[in-house]
Amino acid sequence: MHASAIATPAAIAPVSLPVSIPVRELLPWAVFGGMLLLLAIYFVGVEAGAMAVFNTMYVHEFVHDGRHLLGFPCH
Repeated sequence: MHASAIATPAAIAPVSLPVSIPVRELLPWAVFGGMLLLLAIYFVGVEAGAMAVFNTMYVHEFVHDGRHLLGFPCH
């Protein structure tokens, strides 16, 4: 075996440490994601019938399979 084939400590890649993210920087993104989630749940679960924002059935038909997947009654 050649001496160059043996790994030396200088040839080992440095270990990268995880970066901590402060809560004050993460909180706005968490709120934004939560609002998007609530909007998506509204459109999948409620956008049909008397509480509908849109008078057509386009949104209902677009998310129809998602309604069944999440357990919302539909028909």
